[in-house]
Amino acid sequence: MPDPEARTLPDGTLLRDLRGQPEFEAAVRLQEATWGEGFRERVPPSILLVAQKIGGIAAGAFPPSGALGGFVFGLTGLRDGSLVHWSDMLAVQPALRGRGLGEALKRFQRDRCRALGIETIHWTFDPLVARNAQLNLNRLGARVDEFVPDMYGTSTGSPLHDLGTDRLVVSWPVSGEPAPLPGDAALLEGVPCAGGPPGSAPAEGEPLPDADAVAVRVPRDPGALQEPALARARAWRASSRRAFTHYLGRGFRVSAFVTPPGGDPAYLLTRDPRAAGGV
Repeated sequence: MPDPEARTLPDGTLLRDLRGQPEFEAAVRLQEATWGEGFRERVPPSILLVAQKIGGIAAGAFPPSGALGGFVFGLTGLRDGSLVHWSDMLAVQPALRGRGLGEALKRFQRDRCRALGIETIHWTFDPLVARNAQLNLNRLGARVDEFVPDMYGTSTGSPLHDLGTDRLVVSWPVSGEPAPLPGDAALLEGVPCAGGPPGSAPAEGEPLPDADAVAVRVPRDPGALQEPALARARAWRASSRRAFTHYLGRGFRVSAFVTPPGGDPAYLLTRDPRAAGGV
């Protein structure tokens, strides 16, 4: 039976809800391929199935080959009296990354949420992963709501979480079309950096700038977050945690994400005069 909610991308990839036990099991295998076989936070087939029955979304991307190329999963519920969706997982097969499939799955998820009458989608991402910041902020137009240190604990069993699970929580309105955050490198001109000057490793104990706008740098190279550069990676984690905790807790907001040519990507944090206590 045709799926009225299904979408077909220009390359022939079909986006639709997951159906049947084999597809749910394929989504679990993709979780293992993404977060590691020891990942203890896997969502099992039974929850993928049940979530669909109560307003949750478990959808997949199927290239012309027919195999599962990616999936997105989330739960629906009430938050402060409003119907919201929490997007819990997004994964794409390694061979298919870099083709916009993750963005297509997020937009499909948003369309499905709109049909359900959901007002807002929330999810989290690691602030040190620049490619995810670019997708979430510069392309989708999500907005950062808060920073949570070790949101998912420190023992998930995934090697991707060896540095802990610090996360930025974002919100994405379902109605209308949110404007992406700007990424113009000129926005960082004259802006002091938290954690030390551009081009250097984050410096422990570096004084945090007292300014109305600051840049929080993150590594350009994802390899900087993995072995054998673990000590450097921990310095990035400690520096970003200190900066986000300090500034977002004092009425600042993330107003841009910038990737300067040849330089470190950076979040531009600006003081929000509307925030309580902003001085």
